Amino acid sequence: MDGTAVPVMWAGDLAEVLDFYRTLGYEVTYEQASPYMYGSVARSGYDLNFFRALNDKRPAEERDAGCLVFLDEIEDLHRDFSAALKARFGRVPARGIPRITRYRSGQGRFTVVDPAGNSVTYLKRDAPDVEYGGSRKLEGLQRIIDNASILRFSKQDDEAARKTLESGLRRFAATATPLDKAHAMADLVELAVAMEDPARAAEWRSEIAALDLSTEDRAEIAEHLQIASDLQEWLADSE
Repeated sequence: MDGTAVPVMWAGDLAEVLDFYRTLGYEVTYEQASPYMYGSVARSGYDLNFFRALNDKRPAEERDAGCLVFLDEIEDLHRDFSAALKARFGRVPARGIPRITRYRSGQGRFTVVDPAGNSVTYLKRDAPDVEYGGSRKLEGLQRIIDNASILRFSKQDDEAARKTLESGLRRFAATATPLDKAHAMADLVELAVAMEDPARAAEWRSEIAALDLSTEDRAEIAEHLQIASDLQEWLADSE
């Protein structure tokens, strides 16, 4: 027997939520204010649905709902969403609620958090699995870098990732290779950019420049640092 599952997220202020999705190019297909709030939006052959009992007044910060949307391509979608949100809010909301997460080339996913606190994660269909950390085969600073990626990409906790990397650099200062230190610092450059701390980003770039790296290693780190440069450009375009 065939069936259809329809995930229903929290409506919050339904009118505000539906208007937010209109901004992203969705079509509002249903809106109900009583005896309970219910609404739905549609785009590209899929629907998002929202519900709230009228006596449910909890704020968005207390909600933890969401869904996954699988699509053939998402890079253009991220660019379109960023442009639409910039036009709506005057800048791309990269932090707080609502927000859109940054997108790294090849990452295969990004998340939009709507005004009700729902997280809608857009994933590229058939994209290779991305390792988000937790390998038990790594040791020392390499393992710290790997674990920090869980905090950055799975838990979206930049502050915890920053503390983990900085602690790891102190802990393994005497044993880590210059290249491993440079990779940890490059991650910290990206985090500083994401957390809107350009002074700290510049400091970490200076720390990398002072490391004893081979020509090949510097080329490898330059590619790593390009991620932070791309993020900085995206954030600058949002202002």
